[in-house]
Amino acid sequence: MDLATARHEFGEHGCINMSIEASATFTVTKPVIMPKFCTDELVPEQGSFIYSRHFNPTVLNLNCCIPASRMATISTVLMQLCSSRGHVVASGCLYGGTQALLNHFLPRFCNITTTFVDLRAHEMVKDAIVEGRTTVFYLDSMSNPTLIIANLPELCRIAHDKGVKVVVDNTFTPMILSPARLGADIIVHSLTKYISGGADVIAGTMKKLRLKVIYLGLEEHPDQSLLKSMANENYGFGGILCLDMETEEKANQLMNHLLGYHATLMSCSGSSTSSEMNAEEKEMADISPGLIRMSIGYSGTLEQKWTQFEKALAQI
Repeated sequence: MDLATARHEFGEHGCINMSIEASATFTVTKPVIMPKFCTDELVPEQGSFIYSRHFNPTVLNLNCCIPASRMATISTVLMQLCSSRGHVVASGCLYGGTQALLNHFLPRFCNITTTFVDLRAHEMVKDAIVEGRTTVFYLDSMSNPTLIIANLPELCRIAHDKGVKVVVDNTFTPMILSPARLGADIIVHSLTKYISGGADVIAGTMKKLRLKVIYLGLEEHPDQSLLKSMANENYGFGGILCLDMETEEKANQLMNHLLGYHATLMSCSGSSTSSEMNAEEKEMADISPGLIRMSIGYSGTLEQKWTQFEKALAQI
């Protein structure tokens, strides 16, 4: 596709921003035209639309600018940078969908293999890179959900010294970290998190709970000093924290009591976003069965959030 012809600079009525098309179906005025959609004689790139599952003007223009999802982005990047029989070195504490892509899909369909490493063990990272074969070092700037911080300047230096491209998932979050300034070659994001502006804000801490809490704002977090050395100023520590309820049953009980509180989102990572990881992979990533990832919402006061949360905990 020629993006120059597929993408319009202005809306259909001359507006600066593209018009948003709300219709799911489009008119076909003559029956003889319908078969031409099925044989690709009439295509969206030529301004011909029939049904939004195929394309509508809004989706087409967005698709010319960005991929459909973070996983589409990650897949595209890896398959572009790695040839068949290629090799990737990756963090052992990746987002579950990325882990599944590297562990199952790419080896089976693209003959691309991955070695997973502990990001804090820099010698392990160095030893895992096979010069002449490894083309990509892939990691999350902040691991999802366990919030392990990658020492991006040092890890990028190690990779670049061996001629390897560094790809960083910066979903948590572009406000706090700018990997491009720290040495990363390619940065990917999930638009449903901070960039969308719809669900996350800078949050306070829950330090006195008698539960294991993972939050970068706590002084006892092992990577807090590292984050401070790399972070953009005045953006705090992010709106993501984790609670370890120890068992999946307790995690589900807590989430049931908070169900309907739409401003704060939560999930039991081991049975949802990281469910495709086996027990050994979860242990390596430090994801326990009862680990809950919470995205603190921006509506309401901190006191309101805390009161509701205390009530839910009291019922466990």
